[in-house]
Amino acid sequence: MSGPDIDALLARRAMPVSVYFRDDDAGWGDQALLRLLDTFARHQIPIDLALIPRALQLPLERTLRAAAGRQALGIHQHGYEHANHESAGRKSEFGPSRDDQAQASDIAAGAEILRQALDGLTQPLFTPPWNRCTQPTVDALVAAGIRALSRDARAAPLALHGLRSMPVHLDWQKRASGCAAFENALANADTVGIMLHHAVMDEGDHLELVDLLVRLRAHPRVQCIAMGELLHEPEEISQCES
Repeated sequence: MSGPDIDALLARRAMPVSVYFRDDDAGWGDQALLRLLDTFARHQIPIDLALIPRALQLPLERTLRAAAGRQALGIHQHGYEHANHESAGRKSEFGPSRDDQAQASDIAAGAEILRQALDGLTQPLFTPPWNRCTQPTVDALVAAGIRALSRDARAAPLALHGLRSMPVHLDWQKRASGCAAFENALANADTVGIMLHHAVMDEGDHLELVDLLVRLRAHPRVQCIAMGELLHEPEEISQCES
């Protein structure tokens, strides 16, 4: 994914594009998370953390409170404990092997953990581990007062029943293979999401990310936003995700 290609795509846009960054698995790899937070703070770009409720410990809670006071930081629920419940097939914490009540119980328990630990800092968004969930997940999220669901843009559609869809279009760890999908979204979508995994990013990942942040922040047709900002914007309500 080269800079000139991005610049050319953006130059052909008639309208500006909003870009948000969603970093998954907060609760794991705290030192790597600190580095990523510092990077976004230094470039004055918002970052949203998908936080695993059961992985949250007091040192990270204090770190997040301090970070929220100095930079644009969004925090939302990332499943419950990031555990795979599928005995076969693709991993999922909220997959077809879980019944409705089990899913609802985990969602409610996770939300309560975050409420007690970070009251006032979390947002009514939900990212399922591995970007996978089922229709009962949506029903439980609506019942729990969650207002938006964030998954991979290529995930199978679900009936959202009023939930806002906030997809990610590029997995930063797979950017070489996902370049075409990202470029297509960057050229055509109003809002583009980029997924990060701080715990597995190496030095090269960081350097290329910094290059992207610099380019996006400087471009007149790009607005780097927090996911929570979209909760306050009007959206056409449809029965399924687009």
